[in-house]
Amino acid sequence: MNSIILQQPGKIVFGINSIDKLPEDELILTSRKILILIAEPVINLLQRTINDIQLSGKTVELIPYLFPGEPTFSQFDNLLAQSQRFNPDCVIGVGGGSVLDSAKLLAAITGNEQQYADVVGVGLLKKRMKRLICIPTTSGTGSEVSPIAILLNEKTEAKSGIVSPALLADAAYIDPALTVGLPSKFTAETGMDALCHCIEAYTNKFAHPVVDTYALKGIQLISENLLKACKNGNDLEARSALALASMYGGLCLGPVNTHGVHCLSYGLGGKFHISHGLANAVLLPAVLRFNLEASPKRHAQVAMAMGIVKGKEDTATALEGIKKIEELSRECGIPSSLTTLGISENDLPALADIAMQVTRLLRNNPRELTKEDAIGIYKTIL
Repeated sequence: MNSIILQQPGKIVFGINSIDKLPEDELILTSRKILILIAEPVINLLQRTINDIQLSGKTVELIPYLFPGEPTFSQFDNLLAQSQRFNPDCVIGVGGGSVLDSAKLLAAITGNEQQYADVVGVGLLKKRMKRLICIPTTSGTGSEVSPIAILLNEKTEAKSGIVSPALLADAAYIDPALTVGLPSKFTAETGMDALCHCIEAYTNKFAHPVVDTYALKGIQLISENLLKACKNGNDLEARSALALASMYGGLCLGPVNTHGVHCLSYGLGGKFHISHGLANAVLLPAVLRFNLEASPKRHAQVAMAMGIVKGKEDTATALEGIKKIEELSRECGIPSSLTTLGISENDLPALADIAMQVTRLLRNNPRELTKEDAIGIYKTIL
């Protein structure tokens, strides 16, 4: 058993209406100036909480997050300029993964001699300057508990990952009630992203028994509850299960992380602006079929976590699990081909080139993945 380092936020508050406890948090009480970066559609949901913080005598700067998907370098520059002017003691991120990633970087870079261009990569960001609270309003990225943030390099059309313990929040408030208003389409896409996190961690070359526990439970919860939440967004039991699964997926990202699915999805997001969860969902079955020969038993255990009965052979069991993933995606309204997303065969070499640049994840894939392999995988789902 290899050694492993588990890194988590200083505090995780989980539960329906747990957001009501935020104004009493010690991080808030001991701060004077608080910057809240918030997804515009959820401002009304947090208005009472924001008012309570202001009534306690705190100066609050509210910045609506208006960008679709991951922020580009230039978009983040605009956010950082606002944060530098305000110079908060505490940064709160409220929204989906891109909002939380941006808030994490604002807390780290505001007032820091290091700039984000200097810290792209693993372990280059040395410290965070401001207190940080993350509040997810989707059940997908797990960013609230991970040490990772993603920016989009508009020049290379590739995503840039910043990985550092300094990006771990001081506190994460995970309130399933905040996800109730999420439309079915985004529920499905973010839920499939969380499923990818768990499956890719479990089938990872560097999988670890400690992380396996999170991954398998996350797989089970998503497979049992994603369709329920898509059909009935007010189902708080299903929403709570997905929020928990997303958290488990996020806890997998620091010590183990993802592999080929995320590698191959980066170009779809960066070059074609396809949402992250959707890109991963379309790619997941094809990558699992490619990787299956490298670890049939692990892939079979993924299938069993999804409720597939163990067969005589691991490969057959795993294939049934992959079919179930495809069925779940289809029932949740997720397309199954790249063509429906506007991708043609002529685009595949460029997409593969981008994937080959994501070496921090490529190294995790259980089977060697070359550019030719990547093009072949894309072709199977055109």
